[in-house]
Amino acid sequence: MTTTAAPDAEGSGAHPRFAEALRELGLEELTTRVRRFPDATRTAAEAAAAIGCELGQICKSLIFAADGEPVLVLMDGASRVDVELVRRELGAQKVTRPRADVVREITGYAIGGVPPFGHKRRTRVLADRGLLGHDTVWAAAGTPYTVFPLEPKALIAHAGGTLVDVRERTS
Repeated sequence: MTTTAAPDAEGSGAHPRFAEALRELGLEELTTRVRRFPDATRTAAEAAAAIGCELGQICKSLIFAADGEPVLVLMDGASRVDVELVRRELGAQKVTRPRADVVREITGYAIGGVPPFGHKRRTRVLADRGLLGHDTVWAAAGTPYTVFPLEPKALIAHAGGTLVDVRERTS
């Protein structure tokens, strides 16, 4: 599969809101590292196959509702979120997955293209410690066709994330 590195934010294929977030965070240089793919990379598996990286190097940006308040969970692509651990971490009564239209309303992005930062509405961010197991992770750049690479600690810091253990454990 062919990828293209973008010469600038406008030509990168990154969502304009995300390109603006990169500028606001002083990360403009990342606009040249955004990769656009001809086929969607909505799932972690699709993204890893397109990039040619391990599934765990994909950073999923997942929106949940904790007692009705949105929370963003950053999780490596090889793992699943344990909703009970998220509930305990937040001290919430109930944690659910909102509908796609609610995710778009909160973030400004469609599911499959939600980046780790640059959302319409500021949310609490939990970042699973499993992301730190890689030198570089790849996250959505605001569309289901675009991704960008970043060192996990930097990604978590720019997202305003709290490092937690919310990965589902296999028995």
